[in-house]
Amino acid sequence: MFDVIVVGAGPTGLFLASELRLYGLSVVVLEALAQRSPFARAGGIQPRTAEILDQRGVLEPLLATGDYPAYGGGHFAGLSVDFRSWGSRQPARIIVQDRIEEFLERRLANVVRREHRLVSVVPADDHVTAVVDSPQGTVELRGRYLVAADGAHSAVRKTLGIEFPGRDSSATAVAADVRMTGPALSARRHAEVSRASDGRWGMIFELREGEVRLALGGGGHDRQEPVTAAEVRDAVAAIFGDGNDVHEVIRAVRIGDAARQVENYRHGRVFLAGDAAHVHLPMGGQGLNLGVQDAANLGWKLARGDDELLDTYSTERHPVAARVLQNTQAQSLLVDFAGTGTPDLTAMRAIFQSMLDIPETMHFFAGMLSGLDLRYEMPDQPEHPLLGRRIPDVDLRNGMRAHELLRSGNGLLLGLAATDHTDISCVEDVGGLDAELLLVRPDGYVCATSFAGLDKALARWFPTTQSDSDCVV
Repeated sequence: MFDVIVVGAGPTGLFLASELRLYGLSVVVLEALAQRSPFARAGGIQPRTAEILDQRGVLEPLLATGDYPAYGGGHFAGLSVDFRSWGSRQPARIIVQDRIEEFLERRLANVVRREHRLVSVVPADDHVTAVVDSPQGTVELRGRYLVAADGAHSAVRKTLGIEFPGRDSSATAVAADVRMTGPALSARRHAEVSRASDGRWGMIFELREGEVRLALGGGGHDRQEPVTAAEVRDAVAAIFGDGNDVHEVIRAVRIGDAARQVENYRHGRVFLAGDAAHVHLPMGGQGLNLGVQDAANLGWKLARGDDELLDTYSTERHPVAARVLQNTQAQSLLVDFAGTGTPDLTAMRAIFQSMLDIPETMHFFAGMLSGLDLRYEMPDQPEHPLLGRRIPDVDLRNGMRAHELLRSGNGLLLGLAATDHTDISCVEDVGGLDAELLLVRPDGYVCATSFAGLDKALARWFPTTQSDSDCVV
């Protein structure tokens, strides 16, 4: 029997498996596809996701596998947003999803089993059974827990009859990876929106050397209708003008603006993460990051196996995704996703741009899109600006950065020499931060900032599961 069965070998499932292996858990990842999809759904990672990868020592070796340009911001419906006011060491980076998946799967060695299609899930009191079609026939795998990371059409969610409330797509756009030349390429770093007179719109994103991604909307096509190269070329000519030539359409798909989210991410011993738990318009580059951060929140809690702690996965992550659904729905209107061609749109975008020119407003939007503003509720704790927030990656007197000290998967206690929890690393330094102490969870979020709240935070986030001993430094 496995400790955890993960269904789905996308970034969410693979990063979760990596987290579980860090804690010494036995894990298997089941993937229906024989090979990785050639279409990279996501084209980059946000600063908070980069920080999480750095906290686990994964970012540096990932960056060593290729040239992944950094950039200082993102966009909200094509309006540029600058992330730098949040002071992260890690910029957003252009790293396409398939590169991330390839890297993580290689690190996991024999954990991923491809051509293993889930047929059903059978929960029990003390385990979960996954019935799977495999090249060897139908097999049954048992695990203490099972995590659905198998995407928007999750087989786990469907076989268990878990409702997925929300709405279907009301319009579609095209996402196309192409090779092209022309003056429109100058807009690709800022994802500016260009428009045709008939309401069609387009955006250009950097992807990888020799390729760019086009988002082309307002064409009014059915979601199931195949995208042709002629359609892409016609849209580029109409939206971006003469002299912009598409030489090759490498791959193209239709995307919709559906917005759905499960009400609870936990169903007994089954958990949902990533697109299995929430789907939204892929606007603002938030989807992959949302799923990886689901995995970062869930992994260490599964490793401890405490029921009350596991319940906090849903209560913490559900509001985060709900806000992403909200902001992507707002972006859909602001970019005129359906291509209505309303003349009022120009006025609305001008107002939003004026708002973004205000530093405080820019800071708000930057925090929301990058994931750097996330603040979890920390009950029964004295108020402090850092409470519930990610720990800044400060330099410590021992010559290390705060995020480096999280690479073991332990919690972190800054400002004290010892604690009786073996899974908390301790350093007599708070990095110049204005707090008596900082107790940091394994996922990098501060859960106590004073002696007054320390005992309650330890009891809530580090429930004792083993004998007391000296702290690991």
